[in-house]
Amino acid sequence: MNQLGKPFLQIISLLLGLLALATALVAMVGGIVLISSAGIQLPSLKNTNPETSLQTEVAEVKPKYLEDPAGMWVAPDWSKVELEPNAEEIKYGRDLIANTAEYLGPNGKVRKMSNGLNCQNCHLQAGTVPLGNNYSAVASTYPKVRSRSGKSEDIPKRINDCFERSLNGGTLESDSKEMIAMVAYMNWVGKDVPKGEKPKGVGLYEVPLLDRAADPEKGKSIYINQCQSCHGPEGQGLAKQDGSGYIYPPLWGSNSYNQGAGLFRLSRFAGYVRANMPLGATFENPLISDEEAWDVAAYVNSMERPSKDLSQDWPDISKKPMDHPFGPYSDSFPEVQHKFGPFKPITEAKSKSE
Repeated sequence: MNQLGKPFLQIISLLLGLLALATALVAMVGGIVLISSAGIQLPSLKNTNPETSLQTEVAEVKPKYLEDPAGMWVAPDWSKVELEPNAEEIKYGRDLIANTAEYLGPNGKVRKMSNGLNCQNCHLQAGTVPLGNNYSAVASTYPKVRSRSGKSEDIPKRINDCFERSLNGGTLESDSKEMIAMVAYMNWVGKDVPKGEKPKGVGLYEVPLLDRAADPEKGKSIYINQCQSCHGPEGQGLAKQDGSGYIYPPLWGSNSYNQGAGLFRLSRFAGYVRANMPLGATFENPLISDEEAWDVAAYVNSMERPSKDLSQDWPDISKKPMDHPFGPYSDSFPEVQHKFGPFKPITEAKSKSE
């Protein structure tokens, strides 16, 4: 009886094992059917080569730069400036751009006529950085008629505009040693750009418009996380101990740019920080997003700063930029929308009226 029972038990165990295996196979097939019916694509088994898979992943990584570096404008070689017949003027002009406050600031050794900022706080590395508000097209495009004044302006007039607005100060005589030097330097920076042309990388990055208004409250958080380590929690920058200017400039308050400055327009400030800020960012390696750039611009430009009489600006109000924050306007959009957006409805309305 025992001899008959052992094979019987083995047969029963085998049948139970086969039943369990069949059940597992049915569950697996059912799971695959369920996943497929849900629209989920299973990974292909045809190509399991890890090296090929890695190559595919690398190929799908998009470049981080804001504009293709190929063909980007490059400033002339500074080491060759001595070959210029007016080399001393050019060198003095560069020094004035880089260290404006030392010569023309509140304690300037030439004249006391501005707020302590340097020209290169807005025009990076003395106006030589691609998408850093550079001087590449100054020589090639001036003199020209500017919509803001409605008049033809030469380079000295444009420089004095910056002194009155961004540096919230006075003006220089066109025949002064300092003005002649700065003009000489700007002409040298743009010497290789054909007349009437603007090279790739001129000016500032054009940040894509948002579908919403820029948000100062969101911008405040970005400022705290990304900007205050240099510009301070109160936006007052970091002054030099000798009183000759700032290591990091103030972004608002009595020593910052006034309401007539270009950076008081949100698109200009957003373009500046998108390609160049925080410290270490470049157009090839930006460190903040489009939305962050708009929002931090809204925060900074919502803070108090010096005012300026703008009654003579934009004699043809139809030529005001979308983000000029002061009326009157040729459209029906309110002043607050012209300051913070959303800007798409403004630009669309303008394009239809043209």
